[in-house]
Amino acid sequence: MPDGRNASPTSRRSVVVQEFTNSVLDPDAPMLGPVENGGTIIANTAPGCWGPMITPRLRGGHEVTKPIFVEGAEVGDGVAIRIRDITVTSIATASGHDSSPEGFCLGDPYVAARCPTCDTVWPETHIEGSGQESVRCDVCGNAVTPFEIVHGYTVTFDDTRTVGLTLPHEAATTIAGQADHYSALPDESRQHSILHFAPSDMPGTLIRMRPFMGQLGTCPSMPMPDSHNAGDFGAFLVGAPHEYGITVEQLNEHKTDGHMDIDAVRAGAILVCPVKVPGAGVYMGDMHAGQGDGEIAGHTMDVSGSVTLQVEVVKNYPLDGPVLFPLEEDLPPLAKPFTEAEKAKGQRLATKWGVSRIEPLAPVSVIGTAANLNEAIENGLARAAKLLDMSVAEVRNRATVNGAIEIGRAPGVIQVTFLAPLAKLDAVGLGDYAREQYGL
Repeated sequence: MPDGRNASPTSRRSVVVQEFTNSVLDPDAPMLGPVENGGTIIANTAPGCWGPMITPRLRGGHEVTKPIFVEGAEVGDGVAIRIRDITVTSIATASGHDSSPEGFCLGDPYVAARCPTCDTVWPETHIEGSGQESVRCDVCGNAVTPFEIVHGYTVTFDDTRTVGLTLPHEAATTIAGQADHYSALPDESRQHSILHFAPSDMPGTLIRMRPFMGQLGTCPSMPMPDSHNAGDFGAFLVGAPHEYGITVEQLNEHKTDGHMDIDAVRAGAILVCPVKVPGAGVYMGDMHAGQGDGEIAGHTMDVSGSVTLQVEVVKNYPLDGPVLFPLEEDLPPLAKPFTEAEKAKGQRLATKWGVSRIEPLAPVSVIGTAANLNEAIENGLARAAKLLDMSVAEVRNRATVNGAIEIGRAPGVIQVTFLAPLAKLDAVGLGDYAREQYGL
């Protein structure tokens, strides 16, 4: 653990965050903090996805917190983030499967929305009434709809934030009349709440809540729309006609894969992220009330919430992407730590067959991202091989007999989760996180 007595006199043991970006992560913009190595970050986060998607002034698909400078984090290091708490504060939200109407963007509706009537890119807008034409251009009054909900729902949550229930049209419209209240939109947020759309295509559906962070990571090393800080969504920036267009080489060099939508990034997990700018720039957002693997509708239940993190610098981190130590209950069956009974049976086999030593193993989940799932798997395998100094062929075998490939998000975020040699994790400074997480 870091020694707080050696912290800079300007760093703080805890930093409270209530400020948001304009949906662009810019390494040249001032960061919040600094927070000391080993310190705590407490944030009030705004909903991601649908709210920013219908707010043309925002230049990305989310509205994340301003990045926080972590003392002692240098380029080439990592930052271990212990997720201490995630609490949903929204009373209701809305979501659904989307389409992108013609003419309402410059190349990418997430990044460069436009009004086709007055041809303003990133127009300022306001709300008139409810429904899918309620977002109106300030210049010409036209409905600006870079996205439409094809099939959607409004869902409200019980007071314990354990379950949600989807609502019929009348109730959804009532909630739309007080959208900012029901979404618990943070004071500094600038998005239109998606509750204004009042979708109600599948009323009466009971839903379990299992909150997690869709966005949690470190600042990329060039300006990048927050929702595109990943290999799959980032591919939309390659050759794009707007000002955030980049090359494949730039994407791979500068992204940090902070946008994962992996449902195991929840309270109790430990996430290790690469540092590509001085101070790391830890940021978060896009809290989800729950999601099935793959986020196959393209979107899920985006909510406001409070988050508490503890951050710790990992020197000389070898990867350009994240590593996750999920809760044990979130591990695939074959990747769970062996029980004492299983170890005893293994030792009897070792004695019988003259095996001198059974190598200690620990779960680890290496994140891979790319334009599609097959390429994301290759990326995750290559990262795991580099992390553990072994061949990709060995990683494939270990993930087959002691793990699984899990889908975070279609089209291209995966986890290579398996039992890895603990000595290999120790060699890159991650072994103690596995011991802490799994009681090894």
